[in-house]
Amino acid sequence: MKKIVLTGGGTAGHVTPNIALLPRLKELGYDITYIGSYDGIEKKLIQDYDIPYHGVATGKFRRYFDPKNFSDPFRVIKGYGEAHKLLKEIRPDVIFSKGGFVSVPVVRAASSLKIPCIIHESDLTPGLANKLCIPVATKVCCNFPETMDLIPRDKAVLSGSPIRSELLNGDREAAYRLCEFNPAKPVIMVIGGSQGASAINDVVRQALPRLLTDFQIIHICGKEKMDNILLNTVGYRQFEYVKAELKDLFAISDLVISRAGANAICELLCLKIPNLLIPLPTKASRGDQLLNAASFESQGFSMVLHEEDMDEDSLVQAVLELYFNRQAYIDNMNSSKQYDPITTIINLIEETVENRQPSSSDDITASDAD
Repeated sequence: MKKIVLTGGGTAGHVTPNIALLPRLKELGYDITYIGSYDGIEKKLIQDYDIPYHGVATGKFRRYFDPKNFSDPFRVIKGYGEAHKLLKEIRPDVIFSKGGFVSVPVVRAASSLKIPCIIHESDLTPGLANKLCIPVATKVCCNFPETMDLIPRDKAVLSGSPIRSELLNGDREAAYRLCEFNPAKPVIMVIGGSQGASAINDVVRQALPRLLTDFQIIHICGKEKMDNILLNTVGYRQFEYVKAELKDLFAISDLVISRAGANAICELLCLKIPNLLIPLPTKASRGDQLLNAASFESQGFSMVLHEEDMDEDSLVQAVLELYFNRQAYIDNMNSSKQYDPITTIINLIEETVENRQPSSSDDITASDAD
């Protein structure tokens, strides 16, 4: 049986692409194991999928002063030892890493055992964890053409980011019932990120009287960010967050207003939904969302409105312009090379397994058996 170890964690964005690969890997007969941190979000997200999970110690690499900078290197060393022991026991044919700091000891340990590693970089510029893994990786998958120039050319693969297949199979009728919407009127979905975005929430609500003239609005506004005064507004449906219903809500959305997190915008690309991106400004991030949004804008997948330029007038104007030109955005997304990331990555995994040389862990196990 072919064996694969998946790794990645720290945020949901470092886990959900791995989850998206699970159905196809199971169809192909892979024995799948997940290595994450002891108690990170990845452990919670993976527990529903009936695959073995192992935790290792991990530490964060910070670019700023923090007392933990003195202790975390020892946690990484411990995690390396734990990952090395696990990989010798599991003897996988390949590692697929979605990044995050937990991936560093796993990928580095795999390299020492000559186990090939495929890693995935979501953002346009590689994060620090992946920078530490790229030198020993067999291939590096990425979401943006610009990233191809930042990693060794013989390793770079423009794949896009895997999205869960269920997102492609939403039930439109269920969504209309849930929202109590009119199927004859177009729908905008507003997503501010996993915690919601107060800046976007405020301006959307200011613009409601004008937007509701032409559109119905699904507003995923974040925990404790619902506006009770607007609960009974016709054509406006608020959610703190959605899980199972997300696929249905996507199915009725003609436009999406969103932050520019890499996984979120890759979902919109695969779903081919015209979108208005409002990236996190540099004061709130390392600037990766600004770069992500600029790339999608240059490829004709998205319209971009910067938060510092956003007010009621600019938001309404951008939404109307996007809606009237929506077919051009759909055509551009249909022609994208990142259209089918799951197939691209699975083919790469299969090719890597077929070409794999025996690892030192195989040799050790064989000699022990003798």
